[in-house]
Amino acid sequence: MSLHYPHSQAPAVGERIEVAPGLFWLRMPLPFQLDHINLWLLRDGDGWTIVDTGFPADAVREAWLTILQGLDGPVTRLIVTHFHPDHLGLAAWLMEQTGAPLWMTSGEFLTAHVVWNEVGGHGARYMVEQFRQHGLDAERLAKFAQRGSGYRKAVPALPEFYHRLKAGDAVAVDGRKWQIIIGHGHAPEHMALYCAELGVLISGDMLLPRISTNVSVFAATPDADALGWFLDSLGELAVGMPEGTLVLPSHGLPFTGVAARVQALCAHHEERLQVLEEACEDAPKSAAELLETLFQRPLDTHQTMFAMGEAIAHLNHLQQTGRLSRSTDPDGVIRFMRHQH
Repeated sequence: MSLHYPHSQAPAVGERIEVAPGLFWLRMPLPFQLDHINLWLLRDGDGWTIVDTGFPADAVREAWLTILQGLDGPVTRLIVTHFHPDHLGLAAWLMEQTGAPLWMTSGEFLTAHVVWNEVGGHGARYMVEQFRQHGLDAERLAKFAQRGSGYRKAVPALPEFYHRLKAGDAVAVDGRKWQIIIGHGHAPEHMALYCAELGVLISGDMLLPRISTNVSVFAATPDADALGWFLDSLGELAVGMPEGTLVLPSHGLPFTGVAARVQALCAHHEERLQVLEEACEDAPKSAAELLETLFQRPLDTHQTMFAMGEAIAHLNHLQQTGRLSRSTDPDGVIRFMRHQH
């Protein structure tokens, strides 16, 4: 089963395309290898609801000003799926521009603040120590230490208050009910929104059409089975979701084929798990020693951060499902080994 893409052309920066009645697709640039994010604009009575805000860059602010000038009513609400800079980054600025309140989950709002302030096990110094324990070499660790907090550099200001949304809540937009669906593994309390009446799922980063969502283990929760949580969340998302549901992802093109995509992602991760399992057959290996096994391409510092988080997530999952055993060497490095039968 393949995915179907009803809109082959993305909107230009500062423009909007209607993808469902009263629901518009915006696209903003990102300064990374992943060079864009999709944002959503929903008509809500005489006003508008915005879902996700974009990355804090001048080009994005300019595009927003163009969009806002073209609206026939006020922005009455800002909904943010999760705390990452491309989603929450311009929230404080948009709140100033529009006067609209922010709606978010507690897990994401609070995580944004601890990451920004580098407290509670979040921040560069904790990450450097975590990566050291997982075998990363001194040279690459030094680069992370020098770089410091990427989050604070990316996000100039954070909102100080919000309206809390949680699992099982529903939000009324233009008289239609949007169900809040919480997913785990990519971010602590990531929110997707599903409207059965429109047959639309705003999936955030939980379900993307072409790339697999980053699933990382963070220093504050070193033993987390983030991959297990992610796969469980995908399974829950797919249950009972009609085949014709239009998925509006944060990256890539809108698509239909939820079940096929979930199946493909589960198969992709299982294939990666098997590759890692086999790599740990003959000798215990650390996450850092397995980076080349998992990612067959050169990685810059930014990509190494995601790659390490992803490698640890897969290894924790293998260990917690009984497929690998874990030991800590005298040098303090954590290594994983296939059980010897």
